[in-house]
Amino acid sequence: MRIDFDADRAISAGVTSRREARPWLPLLNAVLGLAGSHAQLLSHGERAWASITFAGSRHTIALTFAGEDGAAAAEAFIAALPEHEFSIRGRLVADATVVSVDHALLPAPSVTVQAEFLLLDDG
Repeated sequence: MRIDFDADRAISAGVTSRREARPWLPLLNAVLGLAGSHAQLLSHGERAWASITFAGSRHTIALTFAGEDGAAAAEAFIAALPEHEFSIRGRLVADATVVSVDHALLPAPSVTVQAEFLLLDDG
């Protein structure tokens, strides 16, 4: 799954600097690419983050994986996430952590995964 919220209109409207300042779209695309076709985006939240030496943003992403194949895909995503090397122009993914996993059996098997990401401005 790939998300493109009318990028062409945003560029022609002159909001490229805002898009560059907020890397949520490339992050979501990268996470959904890693999660695979069984993942569905439930939510995304973003908040500014800074330390004395770094600035960036913290993102919380919730995904759901349906069915038995989805459960296997969720387990693969959980195993791969902490060591995955993300490539997001102008940003460094300093931390990618699974913070919760909820399994449900009824009415159909599903797994909901919530992960947090710390993105640092590169430059």
